Amino acid sequence: MLDVNIKRPKTEDREQLNDFFKTVITDTFMKEGIGDLLDDINEEIEVKKKYLTSDFESNGEERYFLIAFYGDKIIGSIEFGPANEIIRNVSDPAFEELVEVGTVFVHPDYQRNGVGNLLLKAMYEILLNNGIEEFCLDSGYKSAQLIWKKKFGEPEILLEDYWGEDFDHMIWRLRVSEINDSAPD
Repeated sequence: MLDVNIKRPKTEDREQLNDFFKTVITDTFMKEGIGDLLDDINEEIEVKKKYLTSDFESNGEERYFLIAFYGDKIIGSIEFGPANEIIRNVSDPAFEELVEVGTVFVHPDYQRNGVGNLLLKAMYEILLNNGIEEFCLDSGYKSAQLIWKKKFGEPEILLEDYWGEDFDHMIWRLRVSEINDSAPD
């Protein structure tokens, strides 16, 4: 297990975080076989930058990030905030009241080392400390969907072929108290 330090981002972390988002998102698109979708990659990166800005500007009230450091290098991120547009558009109104846990990224060089689980556990504690017992999580990435299905079971909502043939989108609705942390990340 790596010696990882999880903490709130500071404004001086912004540039490194933005580089981190670019690295992880580009790597994910390549591994998903959609690395040629440059506009989509750039849009995803810009959304994450916008979320980070929202965290800084609201002091964690609108979006709330945690980042994982290994030494002085950012190797992971997670955040929560209002449910995204996809979740709001396809779910019943009860989902609209839930926060979404997202931007669960681990640097490609540090994946499969428990960093994602550490970030999730830290976020569960933050949610519970804020009186949040239920949240949603979604993914359109096949690799992430395999991890989430192993960890959380089948999604509550499956949008088949949402991103194109054989590219589904999945949405989970979860209670922090019912999560099994024993599944690998």
